[in-house]
Amino acid sequence: MHPHQQLIEKFYTSFNKLDAAGMISCYHGEVCFYDPVFENLTGKEAGAMWTMLCRNARDFSLTYSKVEAGDEYGSCEWTAHYTFSATGRKVTNHVKAHFKFHEGLIIEHMDDFDLWRWSRQALGVKGLLLGWSGFVINKVRKRARASLKKAMAT
Repeated sequence: MHPHQQLIEKFYTSFNKLDAAGMISCYHGEVCFYDPVFENLTGKEAGAMWTMLCRNARDFSLTYSKVEAGDEYGSCEWTAHYTFSATGRKVTNHVKAHFKFHEGLIIEHMDDFDLWRWSRQALGVKGLLLGWSGFVINKVRKRARASLKKAMAT
């Protein structure tokens, strides 16, 4: 097994245990992270996001599969099941993750998922009817960033 494949396995094994420190240990200090909610995070912001998400996780479980990695790039698919804390609604999020490696660690991490599908589950009728709209998407992003900023301040 390629060492970068092992690194991805370590990242998601740690995530499944809600071990943010284990996840962060897989990241290069200058990591760049992107997903449809938080958008662009760098360095300590990415680690703080995982710490916050692990700390706040409710009814959480995770599976991952199709882990592939070579010298420079890797990918996998993962699915998280959890209760969204803001609404108490159950969410199943299917994600495709892409990685770039540098010095044996993850330097770029991009998670791709259907934000409208997520919003329909997390926000209910509002997400179903308006989850595709810029207004709702921007509100979700603003709330996520505010939560991250607050978590980083404590």
